[in-house]
Amino acid sequence: MKACALMLASTALVATASSPALAQKAANTVRFAYDQAPENVDPFFNNVRIGVIIGANVWDTLIYRDPETNEYKGQLAKSWKQIDDKTIEFDLREGVKFHNGEEFDADDVVYTLNFIAKPENKVVTQGNVNWVEKAEKLDKYKVRVTTKEVFPAAIEYLAGPVVIHPNAYYEKVGPKGQNEKPVGSGPYKVTNYVPGKSITLEANKDYFKDSPKKPGKIGKIEIRFIPDRQTQMAEALSGGVDLIMHVPKDQADQLKAVPTLQVVSGETMRIVFMQINSLENTPAPALKDERVRKAINHAIDREAMVKNIVGEGSRVLNTICFPSQFGCTDEGAARYPYDPAKAKALLAEAGVKDLTLDIVAYRERNQTEALIGYLQQVGIKTNLRFLQYAAMREVISSNKANLTHQTWGSFSVNDVSANTPNYFAFRTEDITKDATVRDLLNKGNNSVAPDIRKAAYQEALKIIADKAYAVPLYSLPVYYVASKDLGFKAYPDEMVRFWEMGWK
Repeated sequence: MKACALMLASTALVATASSPALAQKAANTVRFAYDQAPENVDPFFNNVRIGVIIGANVWDTLIYRDPETNEYKGQLAKSWKQIDDKTIEFDLREGVKFHNGEEFDADDVVYTLNFIAKPENKVVTQGNVNWVEKAEKLDKYKVRVTTKEVFPAAIEYLAGPVVIHPNAYYEKVGPKGQNEKPVGSGPYKVTNYVPGKSITLEANKDYFKDSPKKPGKIGKIEIRFIPDRQTQMAEALSGGVDLIMHVPKDQADQLKAVPTLQVVSGETMRIVFMQINSLENTPAPALKDERVRKAINHAIDREAMVKNIVGEGSRVLNTICFPSQFGCTDEGAARYPYDPAKAKALLAEAGVKDLTLDIVAYRERNQTEALIGYLQQVGIKTNLRFLQYAAMREVISSNKANLTHQTWGSFSVNDVSANTPNYFAFRTEDITKDATVRDLLNKGNNSVAPDIRKAAYQEALKIIADKAYAVPLYSLPVYYVASKDLGFKAYPDEMVRFWEMGWK
């Protein structure tokens, strides 16, 4: 295995690793490598994790949720008040400036929210914005936001993926210009961007002092997009990068022995699952049979995958949501223990022989290959299509996918509305389209009573499980490998907070 060869060479590399790391420490620079490139840096036009990370460091939101206490704090807004079930008013901070010098005020909030609320503007992350009806300016530093329906999770979204753009600049350049030359108000500003290759951030020296984020201690962040994990590993070992994440468990375990590096891990809100295309016009008609879908569920040994491949901090899931999210439950939902004999029996009962399916995936290839192995053991052959995330989404949305190996981090929103509806409420990547499930999820999204929301979500999750529309797998821990002298903290929301980092 290539990773093992790298580790055998690590002793020789250690001697050289400290010198580049010390140089970056002296220059107050952190070099970060990631395996995906955002299709657009504008946070509303990408939905990959690196896009979320860049977004949180370069832009600000009205509200900030403390990742340790989950307390909501004012960021661009000083305070807010719920006027009625569908109306929230915000008092905004004064004296905040965007990276291009524009002064922040109500016009920026109103323009941004009204822009993303319009379907014709084709925001990629529709689930993050389609609840906004409109925003109105009450005075220079006061705005009113109205939701389309009762939407209890509004504050959670405004504390997460809904960033605020500078209105004059954004109106002039749009998403294309915001991608080419990003401008936010966050603790870091973009000083160089080569799409698909790298992006450089520098500390915003004028960042407003009352922000809960605080000014960045690291002067420069150099982010390189390196798709090959082994290349990332080699760079970490040689001191070519200071931080990588999503390191496979076996490699992370080996890297713990390297004295110039540190390994940090923990469970995240990211869930892992397989979608099964059961649409009427699915390219794999066998998947319309519930017995075949249940066979696929029984074929996977999720406990063994967690123990041997995924690693510490992971847990097996029985429904398509993360346990801490409001409304997430597996109570009453069907369970599918590992039972290859039963899987084979179900396939035989369905009259299915020599089944070959395509499976699309975009990350954690070793996990995808394990899934393929389990399916093969019960007689299901697979063709792996390992793609970039945007390409995978296109395959799914154009109804060309049979099976998918997906992960979803909910943009770290701690509510089921940010999760399950993306795949089961008739949105772009829904390859099930059960109207009953859709209606229950929409009821949960838009009810004011917590008990009604919970009951609706529970019933939707139960139907998804009972009909085996998907294969819930496990939560995904993240292993970070960093230079030993880099001070940083890993959070369950998978957010790399550069503004908190510092050299020891």
